[in-house]
Amino acid sequence: MYTLSKPSRIALFLFILFVCIVLTSATLAETMVSNTLALKGENYLSEETSREPFLLTTEKELESETARSLLGERIATEKQIYKKPFVVSLHRPNYFLGITYNDHPNRKVYESVGINEPKQYEAKYQLSLRMLVWSDIFYGKGDLYAAYTQLSLWQIYSYSSPFRETNYEPELLLSFDTEFNVLGLTNRLFIIGLNHQSNGMGPVLSRSWNRIYMEFIAERGNFFTGLKSWYRIPEDEEEDDNPDIEDYLGYGQLFGAYKYKKNVFSFMLRNNLQFDENRGALEIGWSYPLKNNLRIYCQYLNGYGESLVDYNVLTRRISIGVMINDWI
Repeated sequence: MYTLSKPSRIALFLFILFVCIVLTSATLAETMVSNTLALKGENYLSEETSREPFLLTTEKELESETARSLLGERIATEKQIYKKPFVVSLHRPNYFLGITYNDHPNRKVYESVGINEPKQYEAKYQLSLRMLVWSDIFYGKGDLYAAYTQLSLWQIYSYSSPFRETNYEPELLLSFDTEFNVLGLTNRLFIIGLNHQSNGMGPVLSRSWNRIYMEFIAERGNFFTGLKSWYRIPEDEEEDDNPDIEDYLGYGQLFGAYKYKKNVFSFMLRNNLQFDENRGALEIGWSYPLKNNLRIYCQYLNGYGESLVDYNVLTRRISIGVMINDWI
């Protein structure tokens, strides 16, 4: 019989505690907003002579709020799109980085199975899609989505141009609209998800793990940030291809983006929060529109966990290419 370790029990307890706190906060916030709107409605009905000024003020406030909130605008747009049946939308950023340079490729693990050593130059791309499965559940407070993300590393400049690795990441996520303030930011979404990630490779190169995660998405004007924490679902020791993956990828990540004029600057930060063997990753990006929805995209990564095969190998990569959607 499998018994959770003390850190795992603590992590699971904190996860459940945070879920309870956020759901309670979301309910209280919605109740307060509903009461406020009801009170305004009563004042509006009792003062017929002030109807037109009241409507004008409300419209201006809504327009101003939308202009100040890029994340809120994206959420509202997606909700309109999902009103149509069987619609698939973009999930995470989708990009193709045609030129990437990694100064220290993970050659040793490929040599051990007789595969050609990866070159420093290769291509990298990410495809990420999402579909609404069930809307307005939990008394209209939540939406259930199915999502799929695929990250591939392609040795396009090598002989025969093989794909070095592809990570497959399906997930189910339950998203709740929220509106409460934290450190000067407005939290817009709270997400609980079930995530699987694997690379489908042979026995020596096979990597996989399953996680339960929670995510807070907050914004202020042209800036948004997300805090994501996860709990790894335990596996049998004999079947675990990567038992120490949390020592390199930790238990969560912080990410976000800021839009300045037409530029979007993005970041992702991970750390295992261990003082003796501290490891993590930093990814920064910049995108700028080229034509229609196509954007030029530059990315720099320094750290662990870019892909599953390389989860325990330090990667320093700089890349340039194009993308069709950024975070905001």
